[in-house]
Amino acid sequence: MLYRITHHTSYRYQTPVRQGLNTARMLPRDTSRQQCRQASIRVSPAPTTARERTDYFGNRAYHFTMEETHSALEVSAESLVDVGPDMPLPELDLGSSCRSARELLAKSVDADVLLAREFVLDSPLVAATPALRDYAAPSFDDDRPLISAVRDLTQRIFADFSYHPGFTDVTTPLDQVLEHRRGVCQDFAHLAVGCVRAMGYPARYISGYLETQPPPGQEKLVGSDETHAWFAVYSPGEGWFEFDPTNDKIAGVQHIIAAWGRDYGDVAPLRGVVYGGGGDQQLSVSVDVRRV
Repeated sequence: MLYRITHHTSYRYQTPVRQGLNTARMLPRDTSRQQCRQASIRVSPAPTTARERTDYFGNRAYHFTMEETHSALEVSAESLVDVGPDMPLPELDLGSSCRSARELLAKSVDADVLLAREFVLDSPLVAATPALRDYAAPSFDDDRPLISAVRDLTQRIFADFSYHPGFTDVTTPLDQVLEHRRGVCQDFAHLAVGCVRAMGYPARYISGYLETQPPPGQEKLVGSDETHAWFAVYSPGEGWFEFDPTNDKIAGVQHIIAAWGRDYGDVAPLRGVVYGGGGDQQLSVSVDVRRV
């Protein structure tokens, strides 16, 4: 499936900004199931310097500086992404058990396993607390296939938590999300990542896009009008599997990956530092994903 993705972000500042340093991760990366055929970013006013690099996690990071006074900033990214057909759904009743996966993670010297281990560690926005472990534990019986356990966890998050825009932001601690049982896709992805790590398995946070208008007869997914978030878990010898707890889905052709990392802090679509601007900034974000 070929998608055209338009992602527009604008800031309006209370007072002029004298200087700014920004990083955008708005251009989809290449993965085993998707290829970015075309991509471009436009910044207004024109940046003083701009360059693209590949960050530690393999994401496309676009750095730009603003050294002329400005009262507004516009950043628009447009991409053409070819997403392969849905992979066959994993056989939830087969595969490595939770116990054997933990043992392989501890003992294996396979390069992929060693690289995955860092995603078991706490990260700035996701700490594997006892409360998260207690919530996750009923899904992770030692003899149960790991992928089945994670699928059960995502179904429980979908059933137990309500989608409530505005109740949280990306800095809201996970213990508050767990206590109030509400949030948005970023919260649910962070929650799932924390639960999986608390049980001893690698999990990474994924930022990306959902198809804005689904095919006729299919329900529109939550989070398709802005950037979306989901997560992936690693099973030794089997690879990474992606799950979307907000929509109670295994990620498929409608999920287009922009970037992945330990948590939102590694993959924020646009972040930076400005000098000036005042205390009140007006932010506007729009995303459109269309089949070509």
